[in-house]
Amino acid sequence: MEALNRKIDFAVVLSVHNANPNGDPLNGNRPRQNYDGKGEISDVCLKRKLRNRLQDLGMPILVQSDDRRQDDYRSIKDRVDGNPVVKPFATGKNQNNQLFARAACAAWLDVRSFGQVFAFTKGDGSNAVSVGVRGPVSIHPAFSVDPIDISSIQITKSVNTETTKDPDKKGSDTMGMKHRVDFGVYVFYGSINTQLAEKTGFSNDDSDLIRQALITLFENDASSARPDGSMEIHKVFWWEHPSKLGKYSSARVHGSLKVTRKVSVAEARSIDDYEIEVDPLDGLPVQTYVGI
Repeated sequence: MEALNRKIDFAVVLSVHNANPNGDPLNGNRPRQNYDGKGEISDVCLKRKLRNRLQDLGMPILVQSDDRRQDDYRSIKDRVDGNPVVKPFATGKNQNNQLFARAACAAWLDVRSFGQVFAFTKGDGSNAVSVGVRGPVSIHPAFSVDPIDISSIQITKSVNTETTKDPDKKGSDTMGMKHRVDFGVYVFYGSINTQLAEKTGFSNDDSDLIRQALITLFENDASSARPDGSMEIHKVFWWEHPSKLGKYSSARVHGSLKVTRKVSVAEARSIDDYEIEVDPLDGLPVQTYVGI
């Protein structure tokens, strides 16, 4: 496949309603917030969702979560060792870091998109392979437009996880807390770099898959913390530059998107309470997609 021949920038506007978009394990799994009180979804979380959607689209993915894995491998190393094209370059007389990276990029879409660090050891503790792949697709964390309100409720289980000495008494593990964002509109940005795309083999077809995954980001993503319909993609803005280097910097392109709460609205409760506008950039049209 031909490597990507044009720089791409994108932005995504999403909303959260009575859900926990990204819990912080160091803060009791409360929704992430920055010091200004605005909600945050980490770039790692967003990439996980993108990988899941690409996996749903039938694409080969190296970094699979255990609850969604499509093979019998329980680690990245096992998945690499199980690939007959990639493994020969990891150890032995044919070991070659450059050929290993090239084969890994060809084998897995997420490697040639986001990059990957491979650092495996032999049985004797010596390095077998140590390769870093820089991917062309960069994702920013998502931040809410306004500070968010977080509600916390006490929850209980109706049954003990394990039998207690007194079977009629509930154990301490039946009590817990659940946190949610009442409502928030979040925005995140990203770019696809052509120089890195040439190195990993990321193609125009791959960029179309990334766009499709962004539009459907929350499909098959439901959980107790994120019920179906509680998180929604509203707009995906997609800028395709006329050249590899790009007509404008990514900062300039991302800055052309303005998402602001309407002056007449004191407290936002829906996406309709926000103005979403894109300042036109000469020679760089924007494609707009509505989330599915």
